[in-house]
Amino acid sequence: MTINLVLASDQPIVLDGLESRFRQEPDINVVARCARVEETLQVVREHRPDVLILGLQNPRKGGLGLVRQINDEKLLTRVILLTTTLDEDTLLEAVRLGVSGMVLKEMAPHLFVQCVRKVHAGEQWLERGSFRRALEGLLQREAGAREVAGILTPREIEIVRMVIDALHNKEIAEKLFISEGTVKGHLHHIYEKLRLNGREELIRYARARGLTPSRPEGDPAS
Repeated sequence: MTINLVLASDQPIVLDGLESRFRQEPDINVVARCARVEETLQVVREHRPDVLILGLQNPRKGGLGLVRQINDEKLLTRVILLTTTLDEDTLLEAVRLGVSGMVLKEMAPHLFVQCVRKVHAGEQWLERGSFRRALEGLLQREAGAREVAGILTPREIEIVRMVIDALHNKEIAEKLFISEGTVKGHLHHIYEKLRLNGREELIRYARARGLTPSRPEGDPAS
């Protein structure tokens, strides 16, 4: 059975390498190659490939949105995410979206072929080393978040997130509809509770425990 494959990457050299490798396989048909997320969605809609290899420098900036759109439109294409690094946030979001494979660009070429065949057969392919590191990082962050929640109040945690987001006291006050003096009071209590000396130490402490900025990062869908 022939596997119809679409290749998508924002790096031409990656596209060239993948296309050259897969065209050597008699059971794999490269039906299209794409350089942009928007183009990729149109190609998947048109060709309905069995497998899409999605290789982007930053999967969270558009790539995972594309996977979400494929799911929303109930397109049956299985997606393999090809990336340079695989952090825990990307891995978890990809798993939630049902991505069939996640591999690093440094993987040996012959393993890419095995990955496509396994994914086409309904199996899942995860790069074990990255998955293990991402899982360990996630567990550490969850433990850190529980630690912070046991020390700070919800309002204090909200303020910490805004500090991570590089907001000044005045901006925090405006967002929370409180006075700038009240923000300073909260920060004073936060420093005392965590035994920290100022904003920079607070930011390092919070990031090490997995707290994220107050505003969500953009993830355009198309």
